[in-house]
Amino acid sequence: MRSRFLWCLLLLLLALPHAGFGSEYVIGEGDTLDVAVWGVKDLSFTVKVRPDGKITVPGLGEVSASGVTPNALQSTLAVKLKELVKNPMVTVTVKEITNSKVYVFGSGVKSTVYDLSRRTSLLQLLCVISEVKGADLKKAYLLREGKKLNVDFHKLFIGGEIDQDLQLQTNDALFLPLLLDRSVYVMGAVNTPKAIEYREGMKVMEAILEAGGFTKFADEDDVVVRRKTAGEPISLPVKAKRLFKKGDLSQNIELKAGDYIMVKESFF
Repeated sequence: MRSRFLWCLLLLLLALPHAGFGSEYVIGEGDTLDVAVWGVKDLSFTVKVRPDGKITVPGLGEVSASGVTPNALQSTLAVKLKELVKNPMVTVTVKEITNSKVYVFGSGVKSTVYDLSRRTSLLQLLCVISEVKGADLKKAYLLREGKKLNVDFHKLFIGGEIDQDLQLQTNDALFLPLLLDRSVYVMGAVNTPKAIEYREGMKVMEAILEAGGFTKFADEDDVVVRRKTAGEPISLPVKAKRLFKKGDLSQNIELKAGDYIMVKESFF
């Protein structure tokens, strides 16, 4: 967990120099623009994009600004201003971004709207959502223009598979459902039957040891892991003596959240 936190912190620090989205940013309603025409003071002004997506330019009137990049708007204005200025040199800078937002919802987190004031990746955003540990990342998904993107939140955030990361875009929506069962249950012939908070990579013998180990009446070769699945529940037998005496690591199966470990007693 500490290494994951440090990795997230590094990613956030790397993002800080990008104060804006540069030429790839798409202007939206509510954004504030600085427009300047070199050498023409009256055509240098600050303007806010109206809800209809347009701005008012002195001498030109209304010009559509929403839905294009600053570079594209510069080119459009340069063409239109030729009627007023010989060889106009136009620059458009996004002074204030209010249009770029990402929506986070689902029972696993507090529903929030995040303002994207700089380039932000999915991993960077997950790192600042404090409730993410209570979300079911295997069932989470990212919506873009009404379609689910092929990205695995669990592989990215838990497994560290950075190839799953991507840059977020305006109006992206992250669905993070609640992780319904975050425990592994150890029952039967163990010294302290209990529910143990699930950890990624937890194995059956690790859980049994956390439950105080086998009692003197336990049948170490009669351990069963019961697991809920989308279909019928399944039972996975575990022969602990093979693990301890013969080093059979295949018996030390990896657990999943919601597993029940049943240790039966010996009759002899």
